[in-house]
Amino acid sequence: MTSSADPREGAGQTAEPGLKLLAVTACPTGIAHTYMAAEKLTQAAEARGIAMKVETQGSIGAENVLSDNDVRSADGIIIAADKDVDRSRFTGKKLLVVGVAEGISDPDGLIDRVRQAPVYDGGERDAASGGAQDGAVTNDTAGGGPVRGPAGAKGRERSIGYKALMNGVSYMIPFVVVGGLLIAVSLALGGDPQADGGLVIPDGSFWKHVNDIGTIGFTLMVPILSGYIAYAIGDRPALVPGMIGGWIANTGELYDSESGAGFIGAIVTGFLAGYLVQWIKKVRVPRFVRPIMPIIVIPIVSTSALGLFFIYVIGRPISWVFEHLTDFLGDMTGTSAALLGVVLGLMVAFDMGGPVNKTAFLFGAGLVSKSPEVMGMVAAAIPVPPLGQGLATLLRRRMFDAQERETGYAALFMGFFGITEGAIPFAAARPARVIPSNVLGGAVAGAVAGLASVDGNVPHGGPIVAVLGAVDGVAMFFVAIVIGTAVTGLATVGLMSLGGRKDTEAPEPVLATVGGGAAETAEAAVPGAPGVPSPAAASGKAATRAAPAATEAPEAPEASDAAAGDAAEGNGGVPGVLSGYLTEQTVKERLSAGDKEAAIREMAELLARSGRVSDTEELTRAALAREAEGTTGLGEEIAVPHAKTDAVSAPVVGFARAPEGVEWGALDGTRAKLVFMISVPEEAAGDEHLRILALLSRKLMDPAFRQRLLDAQDRAAVMAVLREIE
Repeated sequence: MTSSADPREGAGQTAEPGLKLLAVTACPTGIAHTYMAAEKLTQAAEARGIAMKVETQGSIGAENVLSDNDVRSADGIIIAADKDVDRSRFTGKKLLVVGVAEGISDPDGLIDRVRQAPVYDGGERDAASGGAQDGAVTNDTAGGGPVRGPAGAKGRERSIGYKALMNGVSYMIPFVVVGGLLIAVSLALGGDPQADGGLVIPDGSFWKHVNDIGTIGFTLMVPILSGYIAYAIGDRPALVPGMIGGWIANTGELYDSESGAGFIGAIVTGFLAGYLVQWIKKVRVPRFVRPIMPIIVIPIVSTSALGLFFIYVIGRPISWVFEHLTDFLGDMTGTSAALLGVVLGLMVAFDMGGPVNKTAFLFGAGLVSKSPEVMGMVAAAIPVPPLGQGLATLLRRRMFDAQERETGYAALFMGFFGITEGAIPFAAARPARVIPSNVLGGAVAGAVAGLASVDGNVPHGGPIVAVLGAVDGVAMFFVAIVIGTAVTGLATVGLMSLGGRKDTEAPEPVLATVGGGAAETAEAAVPGAPGVPSPAAASGKAATRAAPAATEAPEAPEASDAAAGDAAEGNGGVPGVLSGYLTEQTVKERLSAGDKEAAIREMAELLARSGRVSDTEELTRAALAREAEGTTGLGEEIAVPHAKTDAVSAPVVGFARAPEGVEWGALDGTRAKLVFMISVPEEAAGDEHLRILALLSRKLMDPAFRQRLLDAQDRAAVMAVLREIE
């Protein structure tokens, strides 16, 4: 049987002629708001006889994608999103850009406003909300540049600075991983042990060439970080000054410093380049000059200005810091070994290749022959940042998105070979939490090595130098590294927990990327790239909504079928809802809790009735941690708390009613009366929880459906209503 079509797809065929609108909805955390905004806009347009097609950019990929023909015939486009959306395809059309919350709370108002919106031509102010000159700023780096939304728009979860930083980090990560792993592999397989315990790759050998390729990756990672931060702020014209500025920042010879500014300098140049380009764009120029502004004038002026500013202004303090830190360390020689170890360790871990790190390393390397114990302190601290961050991703996986977890494995490998830069992606993404953690662990490792008089006989660090016999006092060397790694890993997890939220988001949520780069916090939601559930994993209706060009996600028919079978058996043979994940066992007619935390705890106990919950307390903790990232109160008296955790053995969904309502922090201020709770296993979930959220979000936008749920007399009646979802 053919499933019914998505109402958004056919809206344009039944509406009265004369006005055709398009919309794009997207949100960075979860997908519920994405689909709620889409449904609200669709309903508002249909009620007014207006043709409307809505593209949703959820975590399972772009659905109902707007075609070139759609855009060509459209009278206006609404972007209701809290993540970056490619606007280049909308050039020449009236464009209104707002937060996703406005798509939910005021769809009629958006339809009225888009009709008076300015025509978008790729400039900064052309997609303004009704011509507003002030207000929140959103970005699109995939094409279109920064665009201003309405002042005070709700639902903005990330600042422009955060998005820009994460954009740079997401593009930098592949260079760090590829460069670091190639260097590590070439050392492991092609290095020849020397008499002093060192490891040297012969010139001209195959592994030397591999090592050189890895070095190129490492050399490029800093300009890439700077360039894509700038790109996220100032669009394409900012890419060149950002990258060249990053190269200058990382090349100390250009400003008479023995060390470059490293990734911290790259962050500075990235933001400077982006905002400099934005400022230049505002300068009024003659009309005949405008066509060459973005390709010639802006890049040349901004690159020259930024480069010279760094060399003559910023570079001098960096050189001064390098020189005086070296003198400071020289003055400390002969003092307490533990104190010197603390200082060297924190310097090594601070900027991971910048002037502070390089000062400590060169100081230790210069004393290898005279005072090898100094190099021993440095060598013990060198691997602590990458090992500690890798450990943190293993200790609390749910705090990191998929891309970060993969980077964590690479960081562990790089740490073994003494490649401190393996921790840079984590430090760049969360400097306020990661850098203090790295410094603390590095200081501890350096102090332990100093107290134990560990000797480092080669200018390198990490466990590899001990394995190759370049360390005297191997046992204490490893003790120092293990303790320092544990301190960094635990401190990172602790500081992130104190922050009460992830800094980046996983596919429900990372890295929230800008401009269609890597995974979105690592949210893996680049428009049009990720797949949608296969027919075996999704209902026919959900499958027909997928974008035609989308790539299918891996099928999981056995998991779904098994879960449905289990649900049927546990419910007296009566089939459940949502592939059997929700049964009468996990339905409660009335919640007794009076606040959100108690309600989530009560819902976790309800889910435990399914027999799929091994640890109710852990499930509650995971759901509350997700809630700390942002409310799951969707408005319209609905809440959908959810969690990915290994406290459940299979996907499970529960539903309960709260007639008096529970305060959930919803965007529209309503108290939650309909509460759905979803939990899926950490690793085996795939996109199943996203499919469940999408189905729920769409169906719950029907006021009649919600009322039938509230009016149902008993659990059997509730289940009868819920079966309408599929």
